Amino acid sequence: MAQVDQGVRENVYPQATNPLLRTLSQIAISAVTPIAAVLVALAFGALLLWLNGFNGSDVVTVMIFGSFQDMRSFGEILLKATPLILIGAGLCVAFRCSIWNIGAEGQLYVGAIAATLVGTSFDGLSVWVHAPLVMLAGALAGAAWAGIAGYLKVRFQASEIVTTIMLNYIAIIMTSYLVTGPMRDASAAYPQSARLVREAWTPRIVSDMRLHIGILIAVVLAVALYIFLQRSSRGFALRVVGLNPHAARYAGMDVRRNVMIAICISGALAGLAGAFEVAGVTHRLYQNISPGYGYEGIAVALLANNNPLAAILSGGLFAVLRSGSEVLQITSQVPQVLVLVIQGIVILSVVAFAKLRDILRIVA
Repeated sequence: MAQVDQGVRENVYPQATNPLLRTLSQIAISAVTPIAAVLVALAFGALLLWLNGFNGSDVVTVMIFGSFQDMRSFGEILLKATPLILIGAGLCVAFRCSIWNIGAEGQLYVGAIAATLVGTSFDGLSVWVHAPLVMLAGALAGAAWAGIAGYLKVRFQASEIVTTIMLNYIAIIMTSYLVTGPMRDASAAYPQSARLVREAWTPRIVSDMRLHIGILIAVVLAVALYIFLQRSSRGFALRVVGLNPHAARYAGMDVRRNVMIAICISGALAGLAGAFEVAGVTHRLYQNISPGYGYEGIAVALLANNNPLAAILSGGLFAVLRSGSEVLQITSQVPQVLVLVIQGIVILSVVAFAKLRDILRIVA
């Protein structure tokens, strides 16, 4: 009878008796679904262009391959990948702890404000002192801004989705107020802050290109976060809290503390991204300092399956799509509205396939 029962289990529930097969199937699902999401999105983008009288193949030939025209174009891709990798890797940590931080955009803005305040002050410091201070200020400001939502979560059980979204609006409006009021450069015709002192600029990798060392820092931090989550006791605690906070509490883990750590880490990296935008790209604070990196970072984390290491690749992919959208708009004369719709299709496809991936992993 026991042998019959064993045979039934093997036939009906093969995943329970073949752990290697189940592991391989889950790896295949994790690898295939992101590729499928991008391919489906590009197919819909091509169809959209064709329906509006444009060449549908431009989605690939212009939007993708057109982004790699020369080293300068490649450098611009890496420049756009820097904030996406930072934000995506940070959100991976929060999401693994089941903290849905939707406020990376606001945390980026606050980080940019803090970086501007430090970058326009302390004139006379060495670049090896001033530039790191700007980065640190941005990271700390982003962590503190995210910590507000974290505190409301652990103290009053307020939904972090709602609070982080509201904090986004506050940060964006606050930035507009500052660059049109207290921080406005009086000699400028448009709302903007004073220029950061030269020693506060993020050092560039190549002198005649805009690419700065932020891309190297972003990759190093993404690798460090992967090691932190997978190899450290604190990272293990964050993952356990994300899987089952009640079990984590029963095991003696401080759930509230881990929630605060997770959301502050994600906020710190978003704030650092804001600091790099100011100190490495614009060198001033503007009203719209971010083109939506904070929101796009959510899709980066989802495409990476909440893996900081994979966020390097997904951040690079979204940077290619963003750069390619600009090339598509200029080269093929595609209206900006259509370009934005194609970008939205990519994000929707990523979210949909992320959900499909979770379902398939459960089945497998």
